[in-house]
Amino acid sequence: MTAPVTLTEAKLFLRVGHDAEDPLIQTLIEAATARVADAVGEAVDAASPAPVRLAVLMLTLKAYERGGAEPGVEAVEAWLKPYRQVRL
Repeated sequence: MTAPVTLTEAKLFLRVGHDAEDPLIQTLIEAATARVADAVGEAVDAASPAPVRLAVLMLTLKAYERGGAEPGVEAVEAWLKPYRQVRL
């Protein structure tokens, strides 16, 4: 399974032009991916719909801007709602 967002995509989205924070950004991508996967109830990868991938990018951005503070999934709820799996 491939990651839903690459480091290069995230850096473009974040407008980061240097490599100094690559490990941090990669960690934020992985954390955001886990949050989105948990929210929708299924694995998230490069084949996921664009709104799901955008949610990963937005959570990565929010965490990057806040210095790693935990962003809420509520910020991307509108993009994730159609893809949520029903859990019983």
